[in-house]
Formats: sequence, C-alpha cells, structure tokens
Amino acid sequence: MSLPSGFRPLALSTAIAAIVMSGLAPAISHADTRPTSAPASSLAPAANSASSTAPARAEQASPVIKSENDQRLYRSLTLDNGLKVLLVSDAKADKAAAAVDVEVGSAQDPDDVPGLAHFLEHMLFLGTDRYPKPDAYQDFITKHGGQHNAFTASQDTNYFFDIDPDAFDEALPRFARFFVAPQFNADYVDRERHAVNSEYQARLQDDGRRIYEAVEAALNPEHPFNRFSVGSLETLKDTEAGSLRQRLVDFYQAHYGANVMRLSLVGPQSLETLEQLARDNFSDVPDRGLSRPEITTPLASGDELPARLEVKALKQVRKLSFMFPIDDPIAHYRSQPVSYLANLIGHEGEGSLLAVLKDKGWADGLSAGGGLSDGEHALLSVDISLTPEGAQHQTEIRAALFDYLALIRAEGINDWRYTEQAQLGEQSFRFQQRSSPVNLASNLAMMMTRYPIEDVLAAPYLMQDFDPDLIKDTLARLTPDNLLEVYSGPQVEGDQQGEWFKAPYTLTRLTADATAQPAGDDTLASQLALPSPNPYLAKDFRVLDLADAKPSQLIDEPGAELWYQGDASFGVPKAEWRFGLLNPDVSRSVDDQAMSQVLAAWLNDSLNARLYPARLAGQDALVYAHGRGITLQFSGWRDGQQPEMREVLDQLVNGEMAPATLERITQRLRRSLQNRVQAPLYTRLGRSLSETLVGLPSTAEQQLAALDKIDAQSLDSFRKRFLAKLHVQAMVTGNLTADQARETGQLVINGLAPRITREAVPDLEVRQVTQHTVLRPDSTRGDAGALRYLQGKDRTLQSQARIAVLGQLLEAPFYSQLRTEEQLGYIVSARYSPMLDAPGLSLLVQSPSKDSKTLFSRMDAFLTRFDSRVQSLDEAALASYRDAVVDSLTQKPRKLSELAARNWSELSFGWTGFDRRQQLVAAVEQVSAQDIRAIWQQLNDSSALELAFDPGTPSDFDQRLTELDLPPLPEAPRAETGATLAAPSAEASGNAQH
Repeated sequence: MSLPSGFRPLALSTAIAAIVMSGLAPAISHADTRPTSAPASSLAPAANSASSTAPARAEQASPVIKSENDQRLYRSLTLDNGLKVLLVSDAKADKAAAAVDVEVGSAQDPDDVPGLAHFLEHMLFLGTDRYPKPDAYQDFITKHGGQHNAFTASQDTNYFFDIDPDAFDEALPRFARFFVAPQFNADYVDRERHAVNSEYQARLQDDGRRIYEAVEAALNPEHPFNRFSVGSLETLKDTEAGSLRQRLVDFYQAHYGANVMRLSLVGPQSLETLEQLARDNFSDVPDRGLSRPEITTPLASGDELPARLEVKALKQVRKLSFMFPIDDPIAHYRSQPVSYLANLIGHEGEGSLLAVLKDKGWADGLSAGGGLSDGEHALLSVDISLTPEGAQHQTEIRAALFDYLALIRAEGINDWRYTEQAQLGEQSFRFQQRSSPVNLASNLAMMMTRYPIEDVLAAPYLMQDFDPDLIKDTLARLTPDNLLEVYSGPQVEGDQQGEWFKAPYTLTRLTADATAQPAGDDTLASQLALPSPNPYLAKDFRVLDLADAKPSQLIDEPGAELWYQGDASFGVPKAEWRFGLLNPDVSRSVDDQAMSQVLAAWLNDSLNARLYPARLAGQDALVYAHGRGITLQFSGWRDGQQPEMREVLDQLVNGEMAPATLERITQRLRRSLQNRVQAPLYTRLGRSLSETLVGLPSTAEQQLAALDKIDAQSLDSFRKRFLAKLHVQAMVTGNLTADQARETGQLVINGLAPRITREAVPDLEVRQVTQHTVLRPDSTRGDAGALRYLQGKDRTLQSQARIAVLGQLLEAPFYSQLRTEEQLGYIVSARYSPMLDAPGLSLLVQSPSKDSKTLFSRMDAFLTRFDSRVQSLDEAALASYRDAVVDSLTQKPRKLSELAARNWSELSFGWTGFDRRQQLVAAVEQVSAQDIRAIWQQLNDSSALELAFDPGTPSDFDQRLTELDLPPLPEAPRAETGATLAAPSAEASGNAQH
C-alpha cells in the first residue's frame, strides 16, 4: 500500500485533535498511537525492562521507558550485521508479530521510475530463494490465523504480520528472506506492475489524493515529496537505464541493508527465545554500509509562499486549510511546542475558533496539528470543514484565525496551560491500554527510526520542558506571508490539472498587499476566548480490586434493564457505559429513522462546546442512531462521569432546538448521503449489501426526502414521541462497584422514565436470499466491481461455525488466483461475512480493466476448481484452518473498550448468558471435513445475491430495492444464537442491533 509522499506515520503525535494533513493524507490503520503527551514525573525505566546480555555488536545501554501499568518485558540489541532489534515479551499476547521498517520510501524513487519503492514493497511478497512460490508466505500466514500487510511512506517502508504463536518460528524464516534474497521473478514483475496500476486506478477519485497532489505542486518543485509515489503502467517499465527488474534489484541493493532497518518482535515467548529467533533468522540480512537518506531541500522556498490554492473536490465537502512551513518539531519531541499550539488552536470549547464559526453557521469542524514532515521541515496545518455558507465567508474566517493566533500570542503561552496538557498526557501514558501485537510491532519498528530507544514508547506523550521561546518561535511562523491557503470544494473550476490524479486546481501566488493581515470582524473577534482551566480533570485514579465475574443484572424493571461487569484486569480506573434507547416505531419508519439520525447529531453538536473540556480530560460522550433508536455511550475515568451524563440527559429532554443549528446539521447529513456514491467502490458495494439484507430497506431518495421534512418543530415533536415510548437497555463494564453502577445507572434511567418492555421492541430482520438477484448500485468510480454473497440457510451455531471455517479455507487461494495470478484488480477478497448473526460468504473483486460480467465469470471458474480441493479435504488438512477460527474467537480483549464492545454486542442480540463465543468455539471445534463439504454444497445450491457495478451502466439499486420481496431469514432458537466472528461497524455491514 502506498501512502502519499510526505506522510510519515507515527513520526509526530500532536494534540487531542491530532491531524496529519486532515483529509489530505489518508490515515492508516496499522498503528496504535495516542495523541496526548506525558511529563517526566511518570516516565521512568521500569524495573522489569531487560537489556540483552548475549553478545552483540552495539548493545543499547538505556532500557525502554514504559508505563507503570505495562507488564511487558523489553530488550534492545543490535545484531552483528548492524540490524537494530527491539524485543517485547508479552505473556498475555494471543498472537506473535514481527515488523521491519526500512528507512527508505517514495522520496527516494528515481526520477525516471516514480513509484519504484512502492512497487518493490509489492514484489517482496512474491517469492524468495527458500520459499519461491508467490503465495507461500500469504498462505502460511492465513492458514495459521494471521494477517500481513505493508505500506510505503515517503521515507519508510514498513512490513508486518501476526500469527498464532506456535507458528511464529516457522513464519519468521519466510518473512526474513524478504530482506535477504527476494527472487524478483521476471514473470511476476510484469504481473505485479498491473496490480500496482490497479491500486493507482482504484484511488484516482479519492479526494484526499487529488487534493494532496495539488498541494505538492504548490510547494517547492525541487522537494522529493513533489512526485508521484504510487506507480502505474506508465511509470513502471523498462528504461534506457535498464529493465524494470534490474531497476528493482538496483534499488533494493542501494537502499535495503541491515543498518537502515529496524526489527521488532512481539509475542508471548520469553525474551531469550525472541532474541534467538531474531539472531537465527535476521543475521543473514546483508550490511551494505548504507545510511538513511537525508532531505535538505526545504518544503517551501522563498518563491512559493504566500499562495492560495483552490482544488475541485468530487464530494460535497468544503474545506479551508491554512498550512504554515515550520521546522520539523521532532527535534523538540520532549517539549512538543507544536502539540501545545495545536491543542489551543484545535480546541472546540466555548469561545474557541470552532465554536464561534459554528455559531455563525460557517463551519462544522476544525482540527490542527503537524502534517507533512521530512525530518528537517514540516507543515503545521489548520483545517476547517465549511458549510456552504461558510464557503462564502472565507476572508472573514481567515481573519478570525489570525485574530485567534494574536490572542494566543498575547495571552496563551502559560506555564499552567502546559502543565495541564502534560498532566493529561501523564494520565494517558500511565493508563494506556494494550494494542494488538501487530500494531505494536509495526509502530515500534518505525518509532525506532525516529527516537532514542529509551523513548520509543513515551515519545508521543512527553511534555517535559516548558519552553516559551520555542512556542513563540513556532507561533512566529504562523503569519500571512508564510501561508499556503487551500480551499477545496465541488464548485472549483480550476485552470490547471494534477498530473496523475487529475484534480482541477488554480494556484495564485500572492503579493505583499494581498498577504497583509485582513481586517477582522469585530463581533467575531470579541467572541473569541482562550480556554479556562479544565474543570473536568479526574482526581481519583485508584484501581479498585474487583473479582472476575460474568456480567450480571443490577436493574430489572418493565421499562429498563442494567447489566454490569466489574473489571480490574486492565488496571485502569475507567468505565464504559452504553444506554440503548429503544423505540418500537423507529425500525418501521424511514421518517422516524431520519428523525433519530438528526436527534443524535443535534445532541452531539449542541453539547460539543460544553463537553469538549470533558473529552480532553478523558471523559467521552457519544450519541449515535441505529435501526431501533439511539444509544448514549460514555467512556472514561470512573471519577466524574455523572456530571457529563446529567448534561447529556438535560439536553436530550429539555434542550432548545435552534432552527439555524438544525439546518446546518440536516444539510451535513444530506451531504453525507450524497457523498455515498463517491465512496471507494468496495465500500459502496458492502454498504449496498447490508442495506439490501438488514433492517428497513430505504433508498437514498427516500432518506433525503425524510430529511427535507425535518425542522425544529417536527424534531421536537418526534423527541417527545420518542421519549414517551422507550425501553432502556443498559450495560456498564469497568472498574466500579455494583453499588456505584446501580446508582449511576438509576440516575440515567430515572431521567428517561422508560415504560416499554423489551419484548415490545422488534429485532432487526435479516432478509433471506430466495432467488438469484443482481443489483446495480450507483457509484462515480471508474473501476468495475463484483460482489457475490452466498447466504447460509439458517442462523444456527452449526451453520455459523461451518461457514466461518469454509471462509478461512477460501481466503488465501481466492486472493492468490484472482489477484496474484490473474491480476484482475488490486482489491480482491473472500471472507466470512455475517449479517447480524446470519452467516454468509462474500466474494469481492474490483477491477480497472474487466467488467463485472467477466469478474463473476472468473469467480465461477475459481469456484469450480476449488470444488476439487473441498472434495479432497481431509481432517489433517482442515485442522489448521479450524484452529485459526478458534484462535480468532478465543482472543482475549486487549483493552477495556474491547471487552465493553463484546458485552454490548451480546446484549444487543438478547443473549444474556454472555457466553456466545464459547458456544461458537465449541461448534467450530466440531466441524469436520464432511461438514465443510456439506455446507459447500448447500451454498452452491442456494441462490446468490450479486452486486455489480460498471462505469456508464445505469443503476437500478433504488428501484429494485423497493421491489424486492425477500422474506425474513428465520432466527435461530435463542439457546443456539451464536457470536458473530467479525463485527465491522453497523454502517458498513449491519452487524449491530444498537
């Protein structure tokens, strides 16, 4: 996967609203970072950190600084070949993981072969000297319950995987040979360049990429970030300097060497075992005497700025960004001047820049933080999401920003503010929750390239030295004459076009007169205020000693139920609350579903300024709508949750619904609906699948019509109807006693006065595919797409278990054949895809070169061949795939929020035994090869639902959706209800009832 040039994941964490070129650089999901920072008081080398005692060329003297809550053991060492290694022994880890970060990326691409670094990343997966088969690595990882991926950034390429710990010693040799002896098979060089081209084609209509390319063009043309990083058939080809394969080999030998790599191993194994694995497998990585490439060219020279850039967006989104070149703040990571300023600029409380702009109806959101960075230079970016009206007032918004910066200069650089931010960071670091082994490994491998080994965990949290001069120096760069102002919106015409992503844009270099600080609106300026001391800071951080127990019911009333699970296992004094406000009418009416969406959005929006300090202090409140009503979610420190709950309750029951606010919210929801056709095609197909099968079918036209009917009066009327007919289903998971839970839960329940029984609220239906059906959703994408859904005939545990194991068996060969061998497209997947608790398989291919008919035909050909594998399957061959599913189900929650989500999911299905996973594990363990053959035959004999898209072919989705008459799929007997293996968001897959 290629990231945009200049995007350096994890290199810099900023404030609570940490932003990496918000909307300009797509975020990645591999890393688990926290945006706040921590002071020195809580950061000390842990007693159980360990330094290596085995022979090594350059031992690290300093142990890794870790949180007192972190029970993992760490060891750093350097192999004889110069490869720096960090080992993490985690006794609680249910996976083992490895990552290698190479200090080279797209910034080092040759001028005549853009995208070569990214292409090389792809090629390393396709065979090595000892494991020559192109699918050997992927098949082994998948077979043993693992996952794998990689990304190419501007100055890094990061490879990572996880796997069942028992298979780690066999997986590591396969991984390590990437960096010793890749084959670069000539046949796959040609095939994989088509895969890279497919990836490029799939991103052609991503607004983030399109806008980002225009931003690059506005900056210094000599900077290496100003180049195409993905690669295409046009750029990845033979040149006068040599064949493409030879250029790959040359690039690999010039940039891949042990001393510019960092290795991280994470697993339940002992440090001694992990060290031996590192030495045995990675000592052969050649030391080529390389050094990390340095970039000395500035991002912007004196000729580029000030400037204004206008870029056409495809989505109905309007954004105004203010980008200021600064020195890369990584040199000051212990004091974090950029984080300090980003916290102030990005504050959302009363008197903040965002709050004032929202009150004017001009903005929906604002974020601030570090963006592009190259080790020497960086951009600080302030990004404002505009309303259509706000787009007409950009001059006033610009003036308000500089008024706010002037206020910070005059009054905002204070020791107490720095201390408060540091205190919040200290709390976050002290009680940070465990990330997955693969995220930790990937993160640490990259952090090792940025920071001294002792700070790789603490660096994002550090705020040790209040240095007013450093803050003032950064603030002095935030001026009109050092500004790239970027506006993106659908109405922009443009007089130029991006070379690769084709976004129309206009770039205007500004004069001295044009950059004079604009005269502000005195009314706006008078409303701006810096944040006061935070009143929500928690004080009680005691972790209560609670016995492990299953969830139990504390409140059982006709209109309400409260379930509770006390927990001390995560070592955090926090609680996770969910209050499902269930109304029997919502699931039956498109109008009521629209009303509930607006009610939830209004609650979040109207409380944002008031409760933003609480969010900074670690108390999160979120309201979201679903098919049966709305849910109130509270997450944070046990100490101090009740005041926030009272605020939300009071606003829900009594809050004034300002017409202007509702207009802004409904327009935002309208734009979100309209933007669905701009979503990535695979996302669009997946959403269409859940819209077809789960809940009340409704077309985009119907949903837009329902939004059009909503005003302050109608929403207030709905609120009264909604609250008068409620059942409250509540769950709390966390470090609080049963008495504390009962008291707090009763407070909320009393405030809502529910009176409807749970039985009066219908469950969401899953519709049964009874006939072969082809639907064509609408999309603006240039690729074709084909999604085939094979639905199980019932919702029993046995069907769920068998189809889940079949999905595990199908995943790797489907990808290998259609993606690697046939090169149909970059996005290819076969997976177990339950709709709520109804099992099924989804087969998906997105292609820039084949139509949907061809894609379905190639699926058919694959399935015909795969039949022989199913028919010859024996118990020995099945065992590893079955075990991989069991491993997935038996993974323990790594953090309190994961445990809370599992509890809430079980309760939403009405399974109050809270042992669905255990029951499904038992069912999976009973799956035999004959069971797989039987379920395979059943799925092949059943009708399929197919979703197809071809550019230029009219959509029939809305019409067909209203015409389809699919009966509900019968529910399993309650005693047989099983756990869903995968639980994507309800929006994406329909896998949640509330």
